[in-house]
Amino acid sequence: MKQPPAISEPQLPVTPRWRIALAAALLAGALLAAYHDCFRGALVFDDEPAILQNPTIRSLWPPWRIFWPPPDETVTGRPLANLTLAVNHAISGTHVWSYHAFNLLVHLLAALTLFGLLRRTLRLPSLRARFGAPALPLALAIALWWGLHPLQVEAVTYVIQRVESLMALFFLLTFYCLVRAVDSPRPGRWQGAAIAACLLGAATKEVIAVAPVLLFFYDRTFLAGTFREAWRRRGRFYLGLAGATWLLLAGLVASAGWNRNGTSGFDVGISPAAYWLTQFEAVVRYLWLAVWPHPLIFEYGTFWEKSARAVVPEAVVVVGLAAATLWALARRPRLGFLGGWFYAILAPTSVIPGRIQMIVEHRMYLPLAAIVTLLVLGLHTLLRRAPLTLTLTLALALALGVLTARRNADYRTALALWEDTVAKRPDNARAFNCLGVVQANAGQYPAAVASYRTAVRLRPAYPEAHNNFGDTLNRAGQPAAGMRELQIALAMEPDYAIAHSNLGNSLLQLGRVQEAIDHYETALRLKPDFLEARYDLGNGFLQAGRMADAIRCYEEVLRQDPEFTDAQYNLGNALFNTGRADQAVAHYEAALRVKPDWVEARSNLGNALLQAGRTNEAIAQFQAALRLRPGYAEGHNNLGAAYYQAGRIADAIREFETALQLKPDYADARDNLERMRALPH
Repeated sequence: MKQPPAISEPQLPVTPRWRIALAAALLAGALLAAYHDCFRGALVFDDEPAILQNPTIRSLWPPWRIFWPPPDETVTGRPLANLTLAVNHAISGTHVWSYHAFNLLVHLLAALTLFGLLRRTLRLPSLRARFGAPALPLALAIALWWGLHPLQVEAVTYVIQRVESLMALFFLLTFYCLVRAVDSPRPGRWQGAAIAACLLGAATKEVIAVAPVLLFFYDRTFLAGTFREAWRRRGRFYLGLAGATWLLLAGLVASAGWNRNGTSGFDVGISPAAYWLTQFEAVVRYLWLAVWPHPLIFEYGTFWEKSARAVVPEAVVVVGLAAATLWALARRPRLGFLGGWFYAILAPTSVIPGRIQMIVEHRMYLPLAAIVTLLVLGLHTLLRRAPLTLTLTLALALALGVLTARRNADYRTALALWEDTVAKRPDNARAFNCLGVVQANAGQYPAAVASYRTAVRLRPAYPEAHNNFGDTLNRAGQPAAGMRELQIALAMEPDYAIAHSNLGNSLLQLGRVQEAIDHYETALRLKPDFLEARYDLGNGFLQAGRMADAIRCYEEVLRQDPEFTDAQYNLGNALFNTGRADQAVAHYEAALRVKPDWVEARSNLGNALLQAGRTNEAIAQFQAALRLRPGYAEGHNNLGAAYYQAGRIADAIREFETALQLKPDYADARDNLERMRALPH
């Protein structure tokens, strides 16, 4: 009997390249419009230690130093993320524009990769009948909605959270490369690219550990049809992908003590059960914000649920959706894959306890793609008309873009961001503590004190807030009050290195120099790479008259961080006090290159030049200092001394008289004036 001809699957027409390029350009333009104002956003929160206080990003050479970022930072155990910061530092120093430009570029590339992955996935035989023809507009709609969603702002505008968006880019590239491998005459190249992308993601953030498993599920769902067939076709690829990724991740996690230096893991002093209970609220909030992005909160605070009964409503939602996902993975695998994507990517941060952060919006960067895909494809299925679906999603994307632009405004300054946070989360002790730090750095000491008082009222056992409170009181000229707060912090946490160093600063201001030195040395025993403590120890030695020890401390600080401007200045002071004026000049000049308006540094440079016999140069520096601060009595006295050395007696007398008018009890100026008047004219 003659066999009937085989029925071939309908072939979709090839999409013209210009349409794909136009869609990509529209996506890029929309993201640039929404984030146009992000380039001026301040460095906030974890940005400061990871960028401003990170000596490993100061130079691109030697390169291996970059791959060992300091402990206790967001980039710890994440060498590729640290490398990107080093590149930004080489481009713009600590000026923020290049950091934000890189973050936005990563987000744009991630959105384009998602667009490409979706377009190709929707055209696969398993989805072609329903979504193949409108694959381009549907993929564009999803990518636009995902890229413009204000929930993504934290991963884009908050500089250090490039660890999330950069990892996501490599995560998406891993999937994209596999899809390209399926239709390629040389699939091995694309599979190799997928492994390379996954390895780069592993060097960026640990969440990529789920990528090999999720990719296998993707293969079974959209490509091979069954797990067995996926393994038969690409088993060696999955062994290589998982083996390489997990081996690299194990090494990086081990380098951070297997618990990210005590911040994340099952041995960080946090009950796993208490942490898991908080994650029911977290997941429900993520789902809500994905659909209705308000209110967006930068920092939710540290809290733990103590009773399972308190989270029953949230648990019903989370467990119910998880059960539905498991059912769908077995019976409706395409729908189940979206639920699996959401839960699998959230799993590492939701299951492994974190010591500080319970709810973090940037964790939704990748999981959001599943929710948006479900909503857009569901809308298309309901409307059955791609143009109408695209029109509605474009309108929604426009609204989301406006909200994103507004949310970016909150990141313009650290002060605005923390004020927004405490307004939305008034029971958040950590937010008040961070607001106090920002206010103190701006010189708003009374406001900072009020913020710290609120923080310790909300959480009395809060050593970090007591430490920052004490440090601010020191800076405000109240070392005795500062010492009390720092002693409270150390009573709670005796090995708190920063508090020991700050207590040393209190004691140094109170004239208890040897006690201060003891605390600085304790801080360095607890944290040997603590540059601030080594600098403070140098200050203690300087005040104790131990110039050689002070010089050694400052030189070690500058060896590790040549841009530590205060160390340059005080090294100049120590060298000047030992009669090495020529060497002091170079360090004062280095400090002034960074802070040209630093009056004291310019005046001390003048003194060093004067001692080195470079009188005219000294006069120029003293004059420059007085232009910056005309009422600077010490500057007038120093300029008078320089005029005297230049033989300009009348000018010297005028400067000493001015110094005394500004500061009538200025003994040095009075003595100098009397000597000038005693000279024969």
